[in-house]
Parts: sequence; C-alpha cells; structure tokens
Amino acid sequence: MMKTIVMAVFVALTLGMADPVSAAHPLITDDTGTQGKGKFQIEMNGEYGADKETVEGVTVKETESEASATFSWGVTEDTDIVLGLPRRDFTIKENGAAIASESGLSDLSLEYKHRFFEKDGLSMAVKPGITLPTGGEERGLGTGKPSYGILFITTKEAGPWAIHANIGYTHNEYKLQADEDANKKGIWHASLATEVEVVKDLKAVANIGTERNADKASDSNPAFLLGGFIYSLRENLDFDAGVKTGLSDAETDLTVLAGVAMRF
Repeated sequence: MMKTIVMAVFVALTLGMADPVSAAHPLITDDTGTQGKGKFQIEMNGEYGADKETVEGVTVKETESEASATFSWGVTEDTDIVLGLPRRDFTIKENGAAIASESGLSDLSLEYKHRFFEKDGLSMAVKPGITLPTGGEERGLGTGKPSYGILFITTKEAGPWAIHANIGYTHNEYKLQADEDANKKGIWHASLATEVEVVKDLKAVANIGTERNADKASDSNPAFLLGGFIYSLRENLDFDAGVKTGLSDAETDLTVLAGVAMRF
C-alpha cells in the first residue's frame, strides 16, 4: 500500500516537471522555429535531478535521471511533426533507506507544431500534442491512459537576442485509482526564455517558468530558473548544457541537463 501511494505521488511530481519535448535544449520554453520542408532533426538529451526535504525529522531524498530521443520532421516550411521517446529512472529514499526505485520507458509523445504568424522578427506558433501510455503506470513511469495538451508559443528576435514565451495546458487521465485520487487532471504552464549569441556559434540561454502542481495534496506550484549555453560545432550540429534550480518547494532542487542536436 505504501509503495502504491509513493508511486502516485511520484507520478504527480513527474507530471509537474514534464518538459516540452521539442524546445531548444536545455531550454524548457519552446520557440517558434521549425525544421523546413523535408528536413529532419534528431535530439539526444539527458538530465539528472535531485531533491531533498526533511519534515518532522524524516528526510526524503528523490533522484531522477532521464534520457530522451526526439525526432522532428519538417512537413512544410512552417509545420513540424515531433516524436518524443523518454526513459526515466528514479529512486526515493527515506532516512537513507530506499522505499521505491524504478526504471524504464515513459509515455511517448507526439506533437504537431505550426507557425501561423511571422513578421518583423515577431512570430507565433501553436503546438497541440498527445502522449500515449507506453510507460508502466504501476511503476510510476506513466499515467496509463492517453493525455492531450496544447502550447501557444511567441518568439521575438532582435539582432543577437531572442525572447520566447509559452502558455500551455495539459489534460491527464489516469488508469490507476490511486493516481486518480492523488493527481489533478488539468495542468497549466507559463514560461519565458531568452538567448543571446555571445560569440560566434555560442549562445547563452536563460529560462524561468512555473506550472500547476499535479499533486492534489500540495498548495505549492513548481517554479524554476535555468541557465546554460548552446554551442554550434557546425551548422547542423549543436551541443548544449544547463543547470536548473527550483524556486519553490514543489520544484526539484537541482537538475543538470545536457544534449546534442543533429539536423539533416
């Protein structure tokens, strides 16, 4: 029974930390850029996060790592189809003793990104998407049912600078009654990011955002601050790294991110 409750709570925490799969890593906030008709992008990203809380003398430490592959296909000049394949590993310890530990494939995501406006450096896009229940819901790696959402994206470019804003909503369904009882179905998201080319082929990036906490038992919403860089080794090959810190108790204390993107 205790493990079932822990899994339900972890599902809520995982949903609260869910990131858009096609943002320019390490950013959480997506931009309006698309691949172009007939072009492709493959991203391989990884992250590791750790969170620790002590309540009434009991210390709970959670660690999570994620490795994901994202495939983007330019259907038209301003439209992409994006497929995300994530794998998660997590461990929860109470006073140093492991009470839950799982690893495996999480829920697959499929998104349709369309840029519908572009003028004088200002562009707007919409990105609806669904997740498919490929993760093991009994092990805290998925919801057990398909979910859906939509993200509205705005980008403003001016010289070496770019600013991106996201507002989104995700609706989750749950297969297990424990997850249904512990988690909220409707999750909103709002975030803002900026990037600037500091030297040729090197961009510094920063990101801030928040979203509704999926955990019904919590009154605190996850909020984060992120900093990092993107280095273009070649025109079609980028490397990135970043560090994300929690601005609220509901957010993971510290997460380290790294990735590579290849276009062809």
